[in-house]
Amino acid sequence: MFRILAAIAALSLAVPAHADWHVAESDNFVIYADDRWQDVQEFGEALERYHTALDLLNGREASKPSPSNRVTIFVVGDQGKIRKLLGDKSGNVAGFYLPRAGGSRAFVPSISMRGRETDFSVTVLLHEYAHHYLMSTSRYAMPRWVSEGAAEFFASAKFDKDGSLAIGRPAYHRAAELHYARDVSVRELMDPKLYEEKKGKRLDAFYGRSWALYHFLFFSEERRGQLRQYITEIAQGTDQREAADNAFGDLDELQKDLDRYLKQRRMNVFDLPADLLPTNPVHVRELSEGEAEVMPLRIRSQRGVSREEALELLPDLREVAAEYPDDPMVLAALAEAEFDAGNNEAAIAAADRALAIDPTVKNALVQKGLALFDKAVDAEDPDVAYAAAMKPFSALNRLEQDHPLPLIHYYRSFVQRGEAPNETARHALERAAQLSPFDLGLAMNAGLMQAREGKIVLARHTLGPVAANPHGGHLAREAQRHLDELAKVSEGTQWTPRPQLDLTDVLSAVARRAAEEEEAEGE
Repeated sequence: MFRILAAIAALSLAVPAHADWHVAESDNFVIYADDRWQDVQEFGEALERYHTALDLLNGREASKPSPSNRVTIFVVGDQGKIRKLLGDKSGNVAGFYLPRAGGSRAFVPSISMRGRETDFSVTVLLHEYAHHYLMSTSRYAMPRWVSEGAAEFFASAKFDKDGSLAIGRPAYHRAAELHYARDVSVRELMDPKLYEEKKGKRLDAFYGRSWALYHFLFFSEERRGQLRQYITEIAQGTDQREAADNAFGDLDELQKDLDRYLKQRRMNVFDLPADLLPTNPVHVRELSEGEAEVMPLRIRSQRGVSREEALELLPDLREVAAEYPDDPMVLAALAEAEFDAGNNEAAIAAADRALAIDPTVKNALVQKGLALFDKAVDAEDPDVAYAAAMKPFSALNRLEQDHPLPLIHYYRSFVQRGEAPNETARHALERAAQLSPFDLGLAMNAGLMQAREGKIVLARHTLGPVAANPHGGHLAREAQRHLDELAKVSEGTQWTPRPQLDLTDVLSAVARRAAEEEEAEGE
């Protein structure tokens, strides 16, 4: 995912006088947009149909995450603001996605669904949501070409006014890559080591070729079932190259078949009629005056800020909070900025003011809990301090039983005190990782905890998707190193990595940054 860069402080997202902010909530999405409610409603319904199509084409039963694990989408207005949020100067970024337990965020410039072709920023969102969906529904490591090929396959979608949806259309945005970039052979796709050996500094056609091979295998009558066999064998622990030989046979023949396929004038597409894609309810409401006023500042906070960047935001946030002192959402946003700036007492005070007005404001509970945890580090009586820090998270748990943050922080309350987590705390961390499989930093911590318990097979299963993540960066390399070492460890042997990673904060900035690096390359 995209790297957090230090350009957020320069961002200017002023709210126009005609601000018409709405929020749409459904089973799988929360969408904030300064747009007509009809357009926000239409966009929410289209995304819900897309989710239903993913369930249908992947043979999954209807799925519904806990409310906090829905993807929250911020529509920021134009591509220039996206680049400023990201700190990107290339001008090539059309949107990005950050996977976090209890707080996955996507940022797109617009929600246009009209025209002959799907807007590219929407295609980027569909690509990232396909990743999110597949990681949430598949608990095993997929080869990089399958992961990216599937995301490209599903993202090349077109929404029609009658509610129908076309999936598997040609990836037109990869046409130039396939034509001009260095070719990537089937053997390179199937053998990561061979790909790395041949990979040069020049742009290659990895994404385009991954899409093409996935598209071909998905529709091919002659090779029906081969893709499923390949993925199943890998899920069972077979080496990628061996699984490819077993499933596809002669890879040179597969190469010839794929080359012929790409020369065809027409390609198969799934045209899914509206009656196969029932829309989950989408509820739209207009934001209050205070919420609308604070949204640009909130977007910057939700993007992720350093202490210095939070200090830049604070004067404006305090000014909005002074203007709307009775708006709990404004006060929760203030509490978040105060915490990010290192002002724990001010964060707690702002959160308490929000909760006095509305005790169900989840972000206020989170920010109060985070500030209390931060204070507990230096407390004279850690037991009392961490018991107090858990109270907001316990209240959050009562509001939403499957919210991952109370589970994570219960485990953290032991580790930060230097105590061995009890069985309940260990189960809590495992449960949080199950609820948020897209948070790879969390998966890393859960896998290492399992290894320390001697659950070697389970630890390797948990760490596998982290190591296999297409753009995992440092986190993926560390996970692979641990997997290599665990391959020599017997089940039941309590194992600790050397050097031991610091697990005191499973949501540390380091873990978040490593997870965000996953999309920085090639997207």
